[in-house]
Amino acid sequence: MLTSTLANALVVVGALVLVAAMLPARRLISRLPRGRVRGGWYAMLAFAMLYLLGYLGYAAAFWSRHEGPIGMLVPVLFLLGACFVAINAVLSQQTVEALLRLSLLEQENIADPLTGVYNRRHLDSRLNEEVSRSRRHGLPLSVLMLDIDHFKRVNDEHGHQVGDQVLVQFAALLKQQLREPDVAARYGGEEFVVIAPQTTRNDAVTLAERLRARVESAVFRVTDAAPPGKKLEIRLTCSIGVAELSEAIGRADTLLHCADQNLYSAKHAGRNRVNAGAPDAAGAHASHA
Repeated sequence: MLTSTLANALVVVGALVLVAAMLPARRLISRLPRGRVRGGWYAMLAFAMLYLLGYLGYAAAFWSRHEGPIGMLVPVLFLLGACFVAINAVLSQQTVEALLRLSLLEQENIADPLTGVYNRRHLDSRLNEEVSRSRRHGLPLSVLMLDIDHFKRVNDEHGHQVGDQVLVQFAALLKQQLREPDVAARYGGEEFVVIAPQTTRNDAVTLAERLRARVESAVFRVTDAAPPGKKLEIRLTCSIGVAELSEAIGRADTLLHCADQNLYSAKHAGRNRVNAGAPDAAGAHASHA
């Protein structure tokens, strides 16, 4: 009688543990994107439910028929199996949450908090990597430096809140127009940089012209702070400087310097244009030294 009571208790506890294990598993599934991994967890959840049904079927068939140590064996094994499923589900959920926190922390370290594109620190690191890769494999590499024309006028006329909205939309437009391997980063203020791997100077100019034309045709819809809620439509242009890695321009800082020089020339020539002319030799060699 004592053996049967203890076995029945193990059966009840095992069933409760198995039901409890489905809760973290369900929360885990809700955090996963659609795909094979999420489908695999649905399959595991279905397997756990089948396990529970088998458990309950066994309990109904042998509820009062547990005798001696052998009668305790199956309930103990069922309980251990349920505990394994529960521990696995809880640890998996905690692991996913830890990875998500780590990913968020990493993203905060490399992303510009306002626009969401990469920040200056990540730009410097990534550009050094791309320069090393290009020189090692003999691949072309170009850089685009973009500056929003007359951005100070936007801040002066509408305030910095509107200016921030413009920067956010400008960055989003920039990312939409770039190719998959390209890297966009905020260089500072209203200046952005695009790293274009495996891209020659001519192809980079084509990309820059497409970006310039897209910005010119875009309407930036923002909300004014004074009076609050007033909708504004702002049109902008941008100037772009392009530079390609070469024998004379062989380092990341030199490449950025040359793109910046060409950007300055584009703005000096009237803005809303792309400039990819080679900088003066003295400037290039001085930066390269």
